[in-house]
This record gives sequence, C-alpha cells and structure tokens, in this order.
Amino acid sequence: MTRRIAVLSAGGFLLVLFGVLGTTLPVPYVAQVPGPTYDTLGDIDGEPIIAVEGRERNDVEGNLNLTTVGVSRGGLSLVQAVRGWFDDEVAVVPEESVYPPDRTEEETRQLNRQAFVTSEQAAESVALGHLGYPVKVVVRAVPEGSPSESLLEEGDGLDSVDGRPTPDFAALDSVLTSIPPKTPVTVGYTRLGRPGTTTVTTRAAEEGEGSALGVSVLEQPLAPFDVDIQVEDVGGPSAGLMLTLGILDLVGDQDLTGGALVAGTGTIDLEGEVGPIGGIPLKMVAARDIGADLFLVPAANCDEALAAADPGFPLARVATLDDALTALADLRAGRTPAGC
Repeated sequence: MTRRIAVLSAGGFLLVLFGVLGTTLPVPYVAQVPGPTYDTLGDIDGEPIIAVEGRERNDVEGNLNLTTVGVSRGGLSLVQAVRGWFDDEVAVVPEESVYPPDRTEEETRQLNRQAFVTSEQAAESVALGHLGYPVKVVVRAVPEGSPSESLLEEGDGLDSVDGRPTPDFAALDSVLTSIPPKTPVTVGYTRLGRPGTTTVTTRAAEEGEGSALGVSVLEQPLAPFDVDIQVEDVGGPSAGLMLTLGILDLVGDQDLTGGALVAGTGTIDLEGEVGPIGGIPLKMVAARDIGADLFLVPAANCDEALAAADPGFPLARVATLDDALTALADLRAGRTPAGC
C-alpha cells in the first residue's frame, strides 16, 4: 500500500510539474492573429490615411480596407503553442520566420517599415500613371542641411537645372556632372501644378565629378496635386494594392466601391502587377469580422485562400491592378467578380 501511494504521489507530482512547465516553458514559436484593418478612404485619429493637397478629395462612399496580421510579442509557452495549432484564427510559426536571428527586433521593424514606405511610393506611381499623368523627375526628400533645404520641397517636379531640361534621371545626372561644386544654379520646378524657379548653390557629388542638389529623387508620374499616405503602425509591402485603389478612388473620375465594403491585400509593382503576401487566411478572418462584401486576393494566394474556412463573401482573384478594377466594376454592376 505504501509503495502504491508513493507511485501515485510521484505520478501526481510529475503531472503537476509537466503542467507548470507547459504553461511557463517558452518554445521558439510566435502566434500570428488577424490584425486591424484600415480603410484607405478614411482616417486614423482624425488624420486621413490618404491626404490630398492641391485639389479636393472625391466625396466617395464605401470602404477599401487594407488588412494586416498581428504578431505576439515574445515566445509562446508550450500550452499556448498547442492551443494555437488547433485554432483556425491563429497561426503558430517559427519565431525566426518573423524575427530573423541575425537582426534585432528593432532592425526587423525598421525594415518592415521601409518596405511599407516603398509600397506607398509604388502605389502613388501606379495610381497616377493609370490616370495618365506624365512621368517626371520628382523630389522625394530634402534632408536637413541640404543646399536645397527651404528652396525645394517633397513632390516638386524638377523641370530644368541651369536652363537645361531634366526630363529624366539621365538628363539630370548629365547636367549636374558638368557643373562644378558650389555653383549657384537656377532650378526650374513644378509644384502642385504651378511652375517656379529657385537658386540653389550646389555641393560636391558624393560619387564622381560634378555637383549635387542635395535631394533624393524618383522618376514617377507628376500630378497637379500632392498625395501623402500616413499609416504609422503598419509594416511590409502587402498594402500596395489597397493603397493604389484608395488613391484612384479619391482623385480619379469614378467611385470604385459603389458604397460596398471591400477588403483585400497584395503587393504592387510599378507595372501594376499584384504580388503574393503572407497570412492570407488571417486577413480573411479580419475582413469577415468587419463585414466585408468582397475580398481581393492576389492570384498567387488563391489556393491558400480556397483552403481556408469559408469567410462568407466572394474572393476575387487579382493578378494586376486592371483585374482589381474589373472586380470592383463587377461588384458595382451586381455581377459576381471572377473568383479564385
């Protein structure tokens, strides 16, 4: 009897020990969950996600919501990981797939944020190009201490330097290479559709010969208004498609949603191609929770989307911006968009 009690006592102790370890012992996994959605036609804390300067934004109804994935902070316990594996609204993934071991969490956050900024720039370029605005050399940033500080602004189109046209990178580089550093030059620019000139005293080019204006530039379509995107807490490139559609809805000539609540995801490149993203089932859950009428799915994610639980709304397959616009036109007309 004594031996039996001892065995039972030892077994009970081990069960308690394993139970305690299971709730406290960390495992190298993190949980991904449906994140917040953001209506690109709306605002956050009273500030518009897509601000337009130089013209009135279109008065549109409906929603064009970008969707996100939330990630748990720190490792999961063994019990939490097991629970997550059996929960359709949680994805348990290796921690290193979200936080690579060769980077700090802050470095990962900064890289994700930079990817989002790049997607903003692509969205603006694709949207304005779709609307037919001409491509020019456009100022993207004027760093503090630059010789162009207070003279040129983000969004200015550079038309000429020293009286010579600068329609593209090659022309701008050619002109500046021929100008000695510390030379005052007249810079012709277009700002919010209006031409102007200013005088900038150049500095030495960082590489090679010649001068620099001290600004970073892009070749992109230039409109007679400025578009500014502000979503501070989102990282990664997957908002590109929905930001593009948001810009088109706000400054284009057509109400894209017809009052419907549309959600979606997908990267976008400068040719208007929509690329795949991660976390599609979780983003579909987020769209379901806000009552979406349609979800735009990158074509390469269709198999994964079809394998997920039925969200209760149509899934539109989009490989390009034109596909997305066709899906929205079908929705407005009461037709079922081409699905996955």
